[in-house]
Amino acid sequence: MASLRDIQTKIAGVKKTRQITRAMNMVSAAKLRGVQEKTERFRPYAAKFAEVLGSLSQGVDPGIHPLLAQPDKVEKVALILFTADRGLCGSFNMNLINAGLRFIKEQQGAGKQVQLYIVGRKGRDFFKRRPEVDVKEALTGVMNVVDFDLAVQVARMGLNAFLSGEVQEVYYLYSNFRSMARLIPTVAKLLPIAPEAVAGEAAKTGGQEYMTEPSAEQILVDLLPRYVNVRIYSGLLETATSEQAARMSAMDNATRNCKDMIENLTLLYNKARQAAITTELMDIVGGAEALKG
Repeated sequence: MASLRDIQTKIAGVKKTRQITRAMNMVSAAKLRGVQEKTERFRPYAAKFAEVLGSLSQGVDPGIHPLLAQPDKVEKVALILFTADRGLCGSFNMNLINAGLRFIKEQQGAGKQVQLYIVGRKGRDFFKRRPEVDVKEALTGVMNVVDFDLAVQVARMGLNAFLSGEVQEVYYLYSNFRSMARLIPTVAKLLPIAPEAVAGEAAKTGGQEYMTEPSAEQILVDLLPRYVNVRIYSGLLETATSEQAARMSAMDNATRNCKDMIENLTLLYNKARQAAITTELMDIVGGAEALKG
């Protein structure tokens, strides 16, 4: 059995760990409120943007803009993977990474090459140890504060690869925040923009036809690059919200585990102390009996 001093040291260490996890839980809860509010405010804007674009794209010639051009053959695709910069959020990062690995495997099984663009240090660190994966670019230290400028920077990576002809399709993988218990890794196609797909999104929100001035084609030419930025920004917000929710849950579980460990160690300490007292009493009684003899 461990000595009383060792058990006391363990109890003190676990108590300090509990203080840290409790503080991290409170910090994550505060951050979650802020980023979740921003995400919920942006969702109606993104839905209305898709509705307007879906209405405008009906019957438009795809040749008016390169972002609408559907490739005859797809040989190479790009995947923009969102992860967190920090850990201590349970299986959040690995769920996204595993979803990315499945996507890469599926595309390679279909005879396509995959270029990977990573946002977040955890994804970069994971794939850095896997030279068989073609990582073109990685942005790290950017997920702490998600803003539209970051979305434009991330979207530019996919736009440059697509417009230069390096890849024929661009996808992005983010964590879809449904609730505290439902953080769903989701793959969505970013480029080329399929008018029928956008129209389908618009129909879900009760889309309507619009009369425009200037022409729908001219407006589309201006809106299409912005639509890419909007989708990336939405994915970044969803991922940032999911990260804080996952970290909050992980720290809450860690705090409860620390409490259980303290109770178990306290019970062990009491048993060890009782055994030590019993041993001392037996020594005293044995000594007294020896003196009588």
